[in-house]
Amino acid sequence: MLKLRVALACALTLGALSPALAQDTQRLRTDKAEVIVETVARDLQNPWGLAFMPDNRMLVTERAGRLRIVDANGALSEPIRGLPKLAVRGQGGLLDVALDPNFAQSRLVYLSYAEDRGEGRAGTSIARARLSEDGKALESLQVIFRQEPSYTGGNHWGSRLVFDREGNLFVTLGDRFDLRNQAQNPENHIGKIIHIKPDGSPAPNNPFLNREDARPEIWSIGHRNVQSAALNPSTGELWTVEHGARGGDEVNIPQKGKNYGWPVISYGVDYSGKKIGEGTKKEGLEQPVYYWDPSIAPSGMAFYTGDKFPAWRGSILVGALSGKLVSRLDTNGNRVTGEERMLQQLGERIRDVRQGPDGFVYLLTDSRNGRILRMKPAT
Repeated sequence: MLKLRVALACALTLGALSPALAQDTQRLRTDKAEVIVETVARDLQNPWGLAFMPDNRMLVTERAGRLRIVDANGALSEPIRGLPKLAVRGQGGLLDVALDPNFAQSRLVYLSYAEDRGEGRAGTSIARARLSEDGKALESLQVIFRQEPSYTGGNHWGSRLVFDREGNLFVTLGDRFDLRNQAQNPENHIGKIIHIKPDGSPAPNNPFLNREDARPEIWSIGHRNVQSAALNPSTGELWTVEHGARGGDEVNIPQKGKNYGWPVISYGVDYSGKKIGEGTKKEGLEQPVYYWDPSIAPSGMAFYTGDKFPAWRGSILVGALSGKLVSRLDTNGNRVTGEERMLQQLGERIRDVRQGPDGFVYLLTDSRNGRILRMKPAT
């Protein structure tokens, strides 16, 4: 009788666990491939950015203010010591991470984050530091750039980091939500993409270097809140995806000195339903390469160049927060020619998308119990 009770208890326990276990590995169908989505790591609080180290371990940021190393088996390191002073509120906190192009020798790490500036004000800042040899601390941390002006609000920090082929750094900066009209003002960093050298000084080919009425770090203006950015591997050009309001999420190829329209033109409407600006087009303002209406709330992107999903080569993979999906965009040159929406079955907010050194696709899920997911071909 005792053995029967134990057997029944074990069966009930396994039955109770089976839904959770099913989430660790799922087999899903897409238009061009059948994929397996598996959990690599869990128990991350709102993971935001991911960078692969030369030994294939991952550096992962948690918006709550932790930077960790994740090994191939999914084990999380203790939080790395030595982070800058953060403002963890609203959408802010520790955001993106990028490795110096010469990281194997320099061990330099770049972080974007909401910086506490005192008196309730904060702004997006960029710091660089050396990762200690044991991986437990950041050393010699320097703040190399601060978005000005700072502000009391908690939203729209932008914050993706992308190194170009010359080793200079693109940084996307949000409009801080309440300051959106300042995205048209070149005298500040609100709603801009900037282009800086590794020490934070303006990159040498920037468009406003010799103007007194513009910030020399600026690359392009008129952006709302860019949380997706990557270099096109074929051309070396920066591509971005930015949040619209209700509709109007945009894919852009930001060119130096160009104006991308926010908030004068938009393909969306305000959250109240009211019209934004002057319509969808205006002379002198750039049109998006592609846009979504309704919004999917894009965050994180990668050009797929690997060999694991041959049918996806040349595609752009974009994560979606409110959409809870991965959007795969077909491209032809500088045009988006089609879209496939994938992984809706997961029901997860996708914060970041990266191609791993192994050719698989890695995703960060944005929740208090966030995970690192890996997409593999099912065959």
